[in-house]
Amino acid sequence: MPDLVPISKTGYTKLKEELDRLENEELPDVQKAVAEARELGDLKENGAYIYGRQRQGFIVGRIGELKGMMNRSDIIDCTQVPCDQAEFGTVVTLLDLDTQEKVTYQLLGPHDADIDTGSISIHSPVGRAILGHSVGDTLSVTIPRGDRHFTVIDIAKSEME
Repeated sequence: MPDLVPISKTGYTKLKEELDRLENEELPDVQKAVAEARELGDLKENGAYIYGRQRQGFIVGRIGELKGMMNRSDIIDCTQVPCDQAEFGTVVTLLDLDTQEKVTYQLLGPHDADIDTGSISIHSPVGRAILGHSVGDTLSVTIPRGDRHFTVIDIAKSEME
């Protein structure tokens, strides 16, 4: 049995929606376009056919990738995780001891982490460094820009499932 990868309910739902869209909309559309292009003749110089086959290959590959991710998913409701220490699903506020700025991250898995929305993977260097710490703990992490030092100032539940 492969190792399970934690994912939020919201992240799993997004994967499922993408899979449904690819299987039920995009793949049938591209298969139809490939069939129509095939009827035009000379496949060697038929751009619509060549592009359609490439697109179809991409979609089929992505479907396989999504199914694999979903099969290895450990779905966690982030609104139900305990907040006594930083763990998957918690929202952790840190004080950067070098800049005195506060930063807040939600700790998520690699399939649903998105720095643009304030979430980081528990497998990233910063995510790994935060895991297991409690309010008041100081931690250090080495990132490409050098060593960073933080103090955990808050751990909260997520509003996202």
